[in-house]
Amino acid sequence: MSTREIAVIGSGRIGRAWAIVFARSGFTVKIHDASREMLSGAIPAIRESVEDLASFGLIDESVDRIVGRIEACDTLAEAVANADLVQENIAEIVDVKRAMFAELDRLTKPEALLASSTSGLPASTFTEGLEGRARCLVAHPVNPPSLVPLVELCGTPWTSQETLQRARALYEEAGQSPVTVNREISGFLLNRIQGAVLDEALSLYEQGYASAADLDTVMRDGLAMRWSFMGPFETIDLNAPGGVADYASRYGGTYRSIADTRVPFSWSEEAIASLHAQRREQLPADQIEARSRWRDRRLMALLAHRRAEKNKND
Repeated sequence: MSTREIAVIGSGRIGRAWAIVFARSGFTVKIHDASREMLSGAIPAIRESVEDLASFGLIDESVDRIVGRIEACDTLAEAVANADLVQENIAEIVDVKRAMFAELDRLTKPEALLASSTSGLPASTFTEGLEGRARCLVAHPVNPPSLVPLVELCGTPWTSQETLQRARALYEEAGQSPVTVNREISGFLLNRIQGAVLDEALSLYEQGYASAADLDTVMRDGLAMRWSFMGPFETIDLNAPGGVADYASRYGGTYRSIADTRVPFSWSEEAIASLHAQRREQLPADQIEARSRWRDRRLMALLAHRRAEKNKND
């Protein structure tokens, strides 16, 4: 188990989930939030989530032992003073992040990694003027990182290779699945791929080809069945006897013709209002939070299944 220390800045859902990720892997975690109210609720909420993980057999220690590694800190300085990694989870506003990273650069030890959980802002937009800018990067998780292991690591033109290598090793040690984005791009990898799928689904809905519920079924009971355990490249590699080249030979023309007829979604108010109305027929607004908890428990069940399969094959 690690004896290193992690600072988590921001105690909302992402910050709390990151605290769980690191604490269950043996790291000492210090969490801080500028809001006293948010901070005071962080540890109880974390305990509840860890108890859920325990109910699915997804932790290897007691709840008390894991939660006991997490300490709420009233000041930023206290939280980051001895951190080997700072995981920032504050508002997606460039000026706010720039001010935060200036403080982190000043308050942390020189070798500490400074990572942002931003889902779309390149780190170059808020770290350029820092003395320690070579140690700054984006570590973009999927919500919640305690249940979805992917983390996208993206440096800036001035981020050192050592920083990226150290970060990748640390997130792997924490049980995550890091990938490296080789250069900055808006939205990084996951949101661009998700955006492409979402754009086509919304466009098909707007054009009247199917209901929202049926398009969700296409993904849930179609594409997602394979994509839950293999990626799109492996999927097509296995879908033709001769692999990727054979698949491209057989179906490339079809996909080219599909691309020629694609209509990008305009994000029109009318289409969004219609989609919102269909979703509210299926799920009243006052049930969204309960359904979100249901989603998280389904993710836990999937993780438990994957863990069991891995243990059988090891």
